[in-house]
This record gives sequence, structure tokens and C-alpha cells, in this order.
Amino acid sequence: MTTASWQGVVVAESDDTVVVEGNHYFPAESVRAEFLRPSETTTVCGWKGTAGYYTLEVAGRTNPDAAWFYADPKPEAEHVRGRVAFWRGVEITG
Repeated sequence: MTTASWQGVVVAESDDTVVVEGNHYFPAESVRAEFLRPSETTTVCGWKGTAGYYTLEVAGRTNPDAAWFYADPKPEAEHVRGRVAFWRGVEITG
């Protein structure tokens, strides 16, 4: 089981992650939505497409744009559709 934790709280947990460029992409349904806040941030990856972001909020603390996803990935990145990855101090274990 792979977990994503921030501030000592598990924010995602799954035995079905996809690793791309060293990042674990968790199925969206395995991410605890109560910790996600929408973000206006987007970035563009040349081969994956446009990424959207979430800010994590745990126990009153925020981690801006700490999670990202590709709502409509390019064909070569279709395997990350419906998945969420983390960075910015989010600890991935498992």
C-alpha cells in the first residue's frame, strides 16, 4: 500500500498507483477529498498536457498547489487520467 501524508495525516492511500517521472499518481477515489481545495493554478507539460492543481488543507494549515492532476491528458499520458500526484513536502511511502 502506497500512502501520501502531510502534517502526519494520510491524504491518499492505494495499492494501485502509477509512477511517472518518479511521481506516484493515486486514483482520484483514493484521495481524501476533504483535504483538497481547488486552485486556479495550471501548468503545461509538453507530453502530458495541462495540469490542474489542488491546495492541501490539513488541521488549518495549507500547502498551496501540493497536488496536481491531468483532467484531459494527451494520448501518450492517458494512464494518468483520473489520478492525482503530490509534491511540496507531501511524504510518499510504501
